[in-house]
Amino acid sequence: MEKENYLSEASARYVRMSPRKGRLVADLIRNRLVGEALTILKFNERKKISGIIEKVLRSAIANAQQKSPNVDVDNLYIAKIQIEQGPAMKRIRPAPQGRAYRILKRMSHVKICLDEKKGR
Repeated sequence: MEKENYLSEASARYVRMSPRKGRLVADLIRNRLVGEALTILKFNERKKISGIIEKVLRSAIANAQQKSPNVDVDNLYIAKIQIEQGPAMKRIRPAPQGRAYRILKRMSHVKICLDEKKGR
């Protein structure tokens, strides 16, 4: 498996959000310019998930500026965003007749890769 070259990457692991719900927000900002993506995340209805993804995106922007100081932030776009399943915390909910139902509190791993758009 060859590693793809991106300008910068950032990730957050073991985030307490369901990957299924996180992917709904990730699909909104995939392949968008960074400024546009930040605006979408700021006004999104899913506040908790948007806040987490925004934090990782800002970290990726800072990584890009640190890696190459002459990069223009306005030309950065989200080349790849992945939200993968992490471990799940298993909890028990009481059920009728002495039974117990299992509740899975899911976790996610968020990874954002940025690259520079040419000829904008």
